[in-house]
Amino acid sequence: MKLYTDLNQKLTPEQLALKEETHRFAREVLRPASVELDKLSPEEVIAEGSVYWDVWRQARQIGLHKQGLPEHLGGVTLDPVSSHIVTEELGWGSVDFAVGFGAGSMPFTFALLTGNERLINEVAIPFAEDTEGKLIGCWAITEPAHGSDVIMAMESGGRFRYDTKAFLDGDEWVIRGQKSAWVSNGTVATHALTFVNIDAGDGESGTGICVVPLDLPGISRGKPLNKLGQRALNQGEIFFDDVRIRRDYMMFRPDAEAEQASPVGEMILAAANSGMGVIFLGLARAAFEEALAYCKDRVQGGKPICEHQLVQKRLFEMFTKVELARAYTRAVREYNRAIFPPQAQYSVAAKVYCTQMAFEVASDAIQLFGGYGLSKEMVIEKLFRDARAAMIEDGSNEVLSLTAARSLIERYPT
Repeated sequence: MKLYTDLNQKLTPEQLALKEETHRFAREVLRPASVELDKLSPEEVIAEGSVYWDVWRQARQIGLHKQGLPEHLGGVTLDPVSSHIVTEELGWGSVDFAVGFGAGSMPFTFALLTGNERLINEVAIPFAEDTEGKLIGCWAITEPAHGSDVIMAMESGGRFRYDTKAFLDGDEWVIRGQKSAWVSNGTVATHALTFVNIDAGDGESGTGICVVPLDLPGISRGKPLNKLGQRALNQGEIFFDDVRIRRDYMMFRPDAEAEQASPVGEMILAAANSGMGVIFLGLARAAFEEALAYCKDRVQGGKPICEHQLVQKRLFEMFTKVELARAYTRAVREYNRAIFPPQAQYSVAAKVYCTQMAFEVASDAIQLFGGYGLSKEMVIEKLFRDARAAMIEDGSNEVLSLTAARSLIERYPT
């Protein structure tokens, strides 16, 4: 099947080549591996010798993790449209791996933001040089008692008290607490971008953001989560039992909260929600394409079902949703790349709309497949399950909507 017709007629030859190369990786590597892993138990997915590890290795070998890294580390800075193209194709192939890749880079890219040479040398540079998929990150933020409320606090730049705590002991931070079973890459990650509540003992308190190598004494993990969809996205608990990290591994501290907390929160929310929107645009496109191909082949009433008017109407509605989602998510990427701090409400709108849209398109596709759509032998059945999770992960759509609504009330010109 040919790639979709892009309405942007100004794509460069390099962008077109990037689209085709990423789609080839998604079609030949991500999609088959994701389908294979979907049939396994969570423990089997990440077992030694699993194709799961082959995917991480191949992604590193083609340099996916270097996109966005500085040139002196071998990185490539992609323009907003190019990064959108890559993300959509990854989502088309496998939303589970696409989300895992995104979370997998977070501790390392945040280490670069600090400008701390020692931290960069110990954390960021080895990641940039990794060609085997040996270094995988995770975002340790949600806790058993804290989920979507974290998102609301981040957007407002307000103080938030995590149950996972850190306190100073000489030149080390000591971390104590637990992160929930929803940490993406949680049971396989080598490093965690960890959000903690700081109590420095000198009146300093509030949110701290640190990098924690997950091979340190005091780290333990729960079982990988057994869940409905996105089964190639490993998720699980992380426990911190008086884990000690060097003082400079705490990258953002409350003493700089007034200057840093709100921009950092906006940056994280804008990037994460934009990424989720584009990834699930990719899934919606995959579901539409599966349905279209099936409707051309399936014969009922003496002709292919795509010749029936009700089927045609449903296919057109699916197509329209996908095209509108692409146009909006690209516009958001371009806008938020051009300003600082980015405006998270636009990214939140992208995430909420695209994940809901992906679920609707996948559901419509199953309806067009009829009984066959319920069979686990069909890719569309997996796409439907994968889409359902997206309306909850990275903040439930309801809470994200309320969070963005507050921004609209405060900022929208009247």
